[in-house]
Amino acid sequence: MLFLGTYLNIFLIIFEKSFLEFNPLRKYLSLVHLINIDFKYTGSQRNSNFALSNFNYVINAGEFISILGPNGSGKSTLIKLITGYLEPHKGRITLKGKNLNEFDRKDIAKIIAYVPQIPNSIYPFSIYEIVAMGRFPYLDFTGFEKESDKKIIKNVLDLMELSHLINKGINEVSGGEAQRAFIGRALVQEPKILLLDEPNSHLDIKHQISIFNLLRKLNRENDLTIVTVMHDLNLSSVYSSRVTLLKNGKIFLDGDVNHTLTPDVIKEVFEVNVKILANENNPRSIFINPDSNLE
Repeated sequence: MLFLGTYLNIFLIIFEKSFLEFNPLRKYLSLVHLINIDFKYTGSQRNSNFALSNFNYVINAGEFISILGPNGSGKSTLIKLITGYLEPHKGRITLKGKNLNEFDRKDIAKIIAYVPQIPNSIYPFSIYEIVAMGRFPYLDFTGFEKESDKKIIKNVLDLMELSHLINKGINEVSGGEAQRAFIGRALVQEPKILLLDEPNSHLDIKHQISIFNLLRKLNRENDLTIVTVMHDLNLSSVYSSRVTLLKNGKIFLDGDVNHTLTPDVIKEVFEVNVKILANENNPRSIFINPDSNLE
């Protein structure tokens, strides 16, 4: 019976691993679940209204989500709650079925990587040091990078087109180069979920396209789940598999691009008129103000 129990346990472990790796539905497995969340800022940070109220939300494996909404709608607050940087006043958040507050910070960092908006002042680290910080959760007690860490860092520096700037201080490079360094820092964490708060800020058009093409490739080929806070309807329409629209701390609408990014919905959420122009080479659309002079 003892041997039978041992073999049964081994079988279950192998079955579970195979199910997760080869099950075609794995992309729809829930990674993050926010349940009945209330959160508000206190003191002088913001007003006393709830930033998010009775908020329920699920992030599934393999999704590319854009979170859109006017300023103050709760977009950045939502991202910070998912990372654990903020704690809800009510409700709970689970990560892979386990309460988020039961995780060690290092363990969270191996699953979730977060790219914040670039602060106005940054400590004088080099580009290499900024990117290498992402390996911290994997370092042993010595605190030194192993060869495997250095290889991952080098690969990401190449991906971000930053290899020629590794000795430059973060304060010595352009805003776009700094943004790419912070995205690189997140990628070297080798996360399952990548959260980005306005990742296209400071990037010129070339690097916006380059970064989002890279994110889409990682999403499709590596099953990296991506959640972006955005203001750009065009980028959201092209790259997202799902769009979540927030208004006044609540979900106004959640679904695919064709369902969410319509003129009527955008008018209701952003209080602006838009027109959709179909792109012959892409099933997605771009948005303009119909009152603009196109001639």
